[in-house]
Formats: sequence, structure tokens, C-alpha cells
Amino acid sequence: MCLILLAIGAHPDYPLLIAANRDEYYQRPTAKAGFWKDHPHILAGRDLECMGTWLGVTRKGRFAALTNFRDGRERKIDAPSRGELVSGMLTSEQEPLAFLEEVAKQAQCYNGFNFLAGDSSSVYFFSSRTGAVQSVSQGIHGLSNHLLDTPWPKVTRGKQRLQAVLEDEPSVEALLDLLQDRETAAENELPDTGIGVAMERVLSPALIVSPQYGTRATTAVLFGRDGGVTFSERTILRGGETGATVSLRFNLSYT
Repeated sequence: MCLILLAIGAHPDYPLLIAANRDEYYQRPTAKAGFWKDHPHILAGRDLECMGTWLGVTRKGRFAALTNFRDGRERKIDAPSRGELVSGMLTSEQEPLAFLEEVAKQAQCYNGFNFLAGDSSSVYFFSSRTGAVQSVSQGIHGLSNHLLDTPWPKVTRGKQRLQAVLEDEPSVEALLDLLQDRETAAENELPDTGIGVAMERVLSPALIVSPQYGTRATTAVLFGRDGGVTFSERTILRGGETGATVSLRFNLSYT
């Protein structure tokens, strides 16, 4: 997952909205979003290589999502999959804050990552780069492969686009469409994460297209004040073409 946009308490009908792009190598096997057979309360896509996920929700209204912290100068060869942290949060009985505090104790075992977790009433953020868990304030936020709200061009544009969506009646289609932006950042706006200017340019749009690696899915999640949750995932094919969309709706259950 390489770009997550959040609107927390920013719309009267939707206390939480999420729009996110997952970027991954095309060869990595993936299952489309659905309720998991081994954990029927979890709705998420699934990485079939390590059986974790990048973004998911539960029938009780909890969510978790993760991005990599990009630093080409630091990489652990045998580190465990970061996707297991997300699935661990979704299967845990711990409250999100307590879970993230436990994650903080083992973060050094993994390659760099950022973690968002919570529900429609509270959202928390943890980055392995800072080592601190923080409460996320109400408003519009963006997270890519650096810290929360780092003003990378695609984060800044994404937040502006999300604000525009909120000015009308938010819809699944509007949230999915806002992350189809292929605009490349100007060279003077590119970050330096140790991967070279050419690759920084390839990775700078919200929707990434390259021969081996790119945006694989766009996800929109709407948490309604009425207790309904809508989860939609649009598959993005190699070359950036749009594939099928899976859309599911359920009402929160606390039993």
C-alpha cells in the first residue's frame, strides 16, 4: 500500500472515509477483496504469498492499513512480512491503541513501515521510523511512503482531491476515481529516498504504472453514521487499465 487518504470527522454523514492505492509487483499473487474463510469477520484483499493484507476492516468496524517506509539505503533481507501486522490487528481482541503499542516493541524486526489503525471514532498512527504511537486528529490526512502528511506531491494533490469530494455527496465512485491520478511530480518536487531520480519519478504519481511494479488495486471505504460500512476494491491491471470492482456493504455487528 503506497497511498492512503483519510477523512476523519470531516463529513456529517461519514465519520470516516478511506481511499487507498496498493502498489506491488505484478508477479506477487493476490486474492481480491472478500470476507476471509478462515476469519469470516475480516473483509480485505489478501497477499497469497505471506497471507497478510495491506488494508482491511472487520464487522465490528475496526480497520487497519499499512504503507512501507521507503528508504533504499536500509533494508533487512530476512525480515518478516509487514502484511502480517495488519492481519494481526484485524484478528486481535486488543484495542487499536494497545495493539500499536505492542507493535512498537517489535518494529525493529521489520523493514520500515507506517501503520494506521482504529475505527470511526478514533484513529492512531505508528511509524517504525519514529517509534511513537500518536492519535490522528480530525480532518483530512494523507500517508504515502514517508510519515503521516509528509507533503509529497501525490499526498498533497490527493488531500486536495478528497476535500473536493467531500464538498459534494461522497460516493464510492468518487473515492475510487480520485486516486487514478497519473500526474508525475516535477523533478524539484521529488523526494530523495535512496532509489535514484529515475525511480522516484516513476513512483511519484498516485497511480503507478511500470513494467514490473505498479498500482494493483484502489480501495474505498465509507463508514456511515448509520452503522453501515461500504467497502469497494477496484482492480488495476498491468499497464494501468481498470479491471473489475468488488463492492460489499454490511452493518456493524458488536456480538
